[in-house]
Amino acid sequence: MEPHVAELKQKIEDTLCPFGFEVYPFQVGWYNELLPPAFHLPFPGPTLAFLVLSTPAMFDKALKPFLKSYQPQPLKDPVDQCVSYHLRNVTEKFPERQIEVIADYEVHPNRRPKILAQTAAHVAGAAYYYQRQDVDADPWGTKHIAGVCIHPRFGGWFAIRGVMLLPGIEVPNLPPRKPPDCVPTRAGRITLLEGFNFHWRDWTYRDAVTPAERYSEEQKIYFSTPPAQRLALLGLAQPSERPSTTSERPSSTLTKPQNFSRARSWLSPTVSPPLSPGP
Repeated sequence: MEPHVAELKQKIEDTLCPFGFEVYPFQVGWYNELLPPAFHLPFPGPTLAFLVLSTPAMFDKALKPFLKSYQPQPLKDPVDQCVSYHLRNVTEKFPERQIEVIADYEVHPNRRPKILAQTAAHVAGAAYYYQRQDVDADPWGTKHIAGVCIHPRFGGWFAIRGVMLLPGIEVPNLPPRKPPDCVPTRAGRITLLEGFNFHWRDWTYRDAVTPAERYSEEQKIYFSTPPAQRLALLGLAQPSERPSTTSERPSSTLTKPQNFSRARSWLSPTVSPPLSPGP
């Protein structure tokens, strides 16, 4: 890795990694090469970018302290606001540089995603993006099959949070880093994609590889809760109310069992649309 890239990466990691994030450098051109022009990032190919993902540790190391500190502030999506807070801290560490942050959920006015998160994770070497095209003679006929990223250490127990672009910094000699193919067999890929598409509520697809760490039971409860009810789960508001300024600690309410009929995965197709092209 080029020395100035390694230095930038280290500074970003010093800011983010203590809070349960990981950082991976890549060239914008690697991403653009895999996508049609409508999805391209509008920067020269050698432009440096960093992918940011969250590990299971983020929940305790970043989200809970954020909620405790920011309870007097209006909250709509605590996780997105927490991630935004930490990425903003990175930009403030580099006042002399222009850094453009694109969160995984951001869209253009026409609702086209600003970043295809799973494609970015693949080209950055962070997680392998398994898709239908990775299964020879697949068994699904006319069914639509969405792809999913698998991390070599955490399996599916992680989330892609966005990218940080550094316009003006070009790294033509940055060596590409292939994501580890941790589900190499046809049978394993079929099991993974069927689990993600048809049984994602039971969490089992995330164990496509034996993970170093999984989400805690608190995290499972939180992310299995419909977004509109998450503030109530945290003790911050009822679903129909504005966020409150209650001083109750979120951990005390998260440990209460809940039984909701719907759930939302961190890697749901709404984050990286299943119809979007990718590697």
